[in-house]
Amino acid sequence: MSDHPGSTSEPAAADVVPSLGTVLKEWGRIGCIGFGGPPTHIALLRALCVQRRKWLSEQEFEDAIAACNLLPGPASTQLAIFIAWRVRGRVGALVGGAAFIVPGLAVILALAGLFLSGSQPAWVRGAGAGAGAAVAAVAVHAGAGLLPAGWRRAAKTSRVRWSLYVLAGGAAAATLGPWLVLVLLGCGAIELTVYRARRGGSGPALLAVPAKPLAAAAAGVAGAGVFLSVAWVALKVGALSYGGGFVIIPLMQNDAVNNYHWMTGGQFLNAVALGQITPGPVVHTVAVLGYAAAGLPGGILAAVVAFCPSFAFILFGARHFDRLRGNQHVRAFLDGAGPAAVGAILGSAVPLALSLTQLWQYAVLAGAAILLLALKRGVVTTLLLGAAAGSLLAIAGAAIPH
Repeated sequence: MSDHPGSTSEPAAADVVPSLGTVLKEWGRIGCIGFGGPPTHIALLRALCVQRRKWLSEQEFEDAIAACNLLPGPASTQLAIFIAWRVRGRVGALVGGAAFIVPGLAVILALAGLFLSGSQPAWVRGAGAGAGAAVAAVAVHAGAGLLPAGWRRAAKTSRVRWSLYVLAGGAAAATLGPWLVLVLLGCGAIELTVYRARRGGSGPALLAVPAKPLAAAAAGVAGAGVFLSVAWVALKVGALSYGGGFVIIPLMQNDAVNNYHWMTGGQFLNAVALGQITPGPVVHTVAVLGYAAAGLPGGILAAVVAFCPSFAFILFGARHFDRLRGNQHVRAFLDGAGPAAVGAILGSAVPLALSLTQLWQYAVLAGAAILLLALKRGVVTTLLLGAAAGSLLAIAGAAIPH
């Protein structure tokens, strides 16, 4: 693949090719104002590239979304990198992706220093506890938003199997922690087997990942030092988060709280909340884990490792995306793994809710659920209201989780 603009169809016209400075400025602007997660990022990228600059047609943009949704990892980040590649080649992908990621990373690392410091004022700790209390409702809101489209697509395969995959993913996220990814892969393998059996083929001979070697590898990395442990956790986050950042929450929680003891359950909730209220991708949450483990170098390392797979997928695979999207075996696998990932997002609410320790936090959680699911308020607004409630309660003398 060349280092000038590429496409999965026709190359961009020479008169609409942006300069690298333009890519840096425009993608950086979206990285600074992209509060609200993937829906906001997609809307801003569409407004820039389709409506305002006309670098892509509406169909090309929709194809880009579909291609990126086939990949594990943070979909909106991959979309930003892919579109930068589409209009300015590999160098554009590197510049645009970095510009999109860095602003939110800087903000979340600064906030991590505040919320993980040992000398926080009570109102700061209350704000973190209040925002963290709302996170389980955010997970339910994120998963529920994906159910209708998945249910409609399941009419083409089997809604019974689709429902079972959702239930399997939810149960795995609620109970299995680090082994959740095996369930996602297993659901994909089952659907692929069904597809191939209907067409006279044999089932897949891959996707069977032995649990013991995985555990041994994790233990070996953990024993090699904190920075290797941070890198290992971040790599799993970046490479295995089918369906978005919330899918990998149980794995992050198990590693950061139970395996490595980098933070408490309450601090982990703060980390997830920070990932939601800062601009840029939600996967920035992993930088807070790295900061808790090894300070600022750990936070930067975690972010770099977590986003490396997204850059690699685009830089080395973007030209093959059309063929990937047209591969029926890939589609069949995703017809199983996709609903399991949606179920995992919903199921992640269980360990998040179980991390709450104060009665008033459950009241905040209930209020957040009403705001998000009944009143249709935004995620950022809900989390900020939860933080404000926690601060006020802390000032009034309520107990605050440590």
